Amino acid sequence: MELAYYSDYAVRLVNTEEPARGKDTLTSVEAVRDLFGANQSAARRTTEADVTRFRSVRARLRSVFEAADGGDETLAVDLLNSLLLEFPVSPQISGHDFRDDDGRPLWHMHLADHPSNATAGYAAIAAMGLAFHLTEYGVDRLGLCQAPPCRNAYLDTSTNRSRRYCSDRCATRANVAAYRARKRLEAERPDSTGRAADRAQATTASGERRPEPRGR
Repeated sequence: MELAYYSDYAVRLVNTEEPARGKDTLTSVEAVRDLFGANQSAARRTTEADVTRFRSVRARLRSVFEAADGGDETLAVDLLNSLLLEFPVSPQISGHDFRDDDGRPLWHMHLADHPSNATAGYAAIAAMGLAFHLTEYGVDRLGLCQAPPCRNAYLDTSTNRSRRYCSDRCATRANVAAYRARKRLEAERPDSTGRAADRAQATTASGERRPEPRGR
């Protein structure tokens, strides 16, 4: 399993909150445990204290995405490095998959569960995964949805670095909004043009001089 896979941990945590909409789903132990997905052994260590700790890590991860989205590459790296220093990872070789030919394990790297608490373990995995994604694909591959008021985090894996939205739903919503805006502009143009023409005609008419009478 590629370590960049773990970057999804960061995205999942950041997107538990939508600041512009005033929404926050990270409100219970169960919500925290859901973030771990299939990693149930780590999820079972979650306590009430982890809810607050997870929110703190979430804010710091969002700051990484905000810096990257704003084009501040150095700040994004510095913020991520501070997380890596605070939450070091424990790499581990795993071989739970097997080769088809000889039945030998297919060895690959995993990030082991952190022994201290659920927040430390999740933060270490999320930060390291995001770091691998950043160094492998570039800082500009970390983005925030451009369909207001969403601003969800996403990882751009497109071939031409063209992704701007966190989901197809937001992309469709943004395209519909842009289409309606163009239609409104087109509808207003004939009226504006007509009014401008009327004003020009009125100005010309008022500026015309009456012919002087001929001398007798």
